[in-house]
Amino acid sequence: MEFLAISGSARGLSTNTAMLRAVSEIARPEHSIRVFDRISDLPVFSPDLEGLRLPDAVRDLASQIRHSDGLIVSSPEYVRAIPGGLKNAIDWLVSRDEFITKPIVLMHASHRGDDMLAQIRTVLSTVSTRFSEDLFLRFELMKKTPVEIAEHLNRPPNRQAVADFVQQFAAFCSR
Repeated sequence: MEFLAISGSARGLSTNTAMLRAVSEIARPEHSIRVFDRISDLPVFSPDLEGLRLPDAVRDLASQIRHSDGLIVSSPEYVRAIPGGLKNAIDWLVSRDEFITKPIVLMHASHRGDDMLAQIRTVLSTVSTRFSEDLFLRFELMKKTPVEIAEHLNRPPNRQAVADFVQQFAAFCSR
């Protein structure tokens, strides 16, 4: 299966992005996970730009979603809330068929962030008919470098947790 992993962070050295990249390596060769790390490329949502005037960056994200079997979303918490960039991306996608019927799960790279996770669960369960609240994977990775994150996730128990999560998500997508 082919999944798209969306990082809700605009940081170049994002913990969430690094975690998603490590997960994509662990999932191979059975599953392909492409990481979308360009939230900051999306313009501010405006209904006036939907349809024929859709910005290229939004068109590209929608195409990647359309061609994936499911979405994995991972995001930091900013001021106890969903980061503006990720919320903006969801606003662009909410009226699109690619997003509404796409299987979606969450991952999280911190021991903190429960307020944001509650908000994003509410938002995703509202805009998607296939959001799974039951499938969720969390690691405590704050303040680790991308190399340390990859090493941490490749330790046997963590690697197995990732493999199990991806397999369960694939089964969910097949239903």
